[in-house]
Amino acid sequence: MGPELRELAILLAIAAAVALAFGAQFQNQGVTKGREKAPRVRGSLSIRELGRLFARPRWISGLGLMGLGMVLQLSALTLAPLIVVQPVGAIALVITSLLNARYTKTRINRGTVLAIGLSTFGVGGFVVTASRVASQVELTDANLLRVLGLLVVILAGFGILFFTFGKKAKALTYILGAGVLYGFVATLAKVVIQRLYQMDYDLLTGLALVSMIGAVLLGGWFVQNAYSSGPPDLVIAGLTVIDPMVAVAIAIGVLGEAQAASWGSIVAFSVSGATAIAGVYLLSRVHPELKPRKWSVK
Repeated sequence: MGPELRELAILLAIAAAVALAFGAQFQNQGVTKGREKAPRVRGSLSIRELGRLFARPRWISGLGLMGLGMVLQLSALTLAPLIVVQPVGAIALVITSLLNARYTKTRINRGTVLAIGLSTFGVGGFVVTASRVASQVELTDANLLRVLGLLVVILAGFGILFFTFGKKAKALTYILGAGVLYGFVATLAKVVIQRLYQMDYDLLTGLALVSMIGAVLLGGWFVQNAYSSGPPDLVIAGLTVIDPMVAVAIAIGVLGEAQAASWGSIVAFSVSGATAIAGVYLLSRVHPELKPRKWSVK
């Protein structure tokens, strides 16, 4: 696979991040409509309230943008390895922070600028390193079964926790769950695409597709509950750290997409990843729109 295709994949991933950022902002506004002056209640989004969201044009617009972002992301995954494409999504954090600051008429401070710079620099370094060492690999049934086995355990665990302790969960809890699930979604999407290219139209491919849809639905429910108890910056910050970390860990540990990586590349991966994480963490601490608000109670 030539460098031109990887560059196109990165451009598609950037476009997906833009769509995700705008979609997150619109959906957050849709979820919190009518609650502007009321404190956010964690875990307060019921199935009935979720159904009402479909009557809100702004939320529907956000859903459409999320769908567009998913299509663009899947297109990028067909052109480049997972560890190249997935970390680019962290750009959505930068865009969401700027959008939310403008929407709330909040001036971005120096700490926020530094955090955005660290996050962007870290992601850029990660993508450049990944582009040099990543390779497409032929997926085996054994690898796919390992991924599906991990997902089944996680789905069962999160499902039990959600339906038993959902009302007591904080925004970060939902974000953690959604980030882990979406990391598996990215991995399974890559798996399904490659198996279809390999003409593997078997039961295992169908099982991977069904599992991916299940992870999307449960992860989406988690995200909407996170929106009901936290700002979009916090939601996107969590997702853009956890999602890529999970996806990249699976890509490297299970799928073997970085077998050609040298010790120097591993160090570069670690430094770039740590820089991006530090930027995201700093952003969640210093963003002025987050400071005066308290996103919990009850």
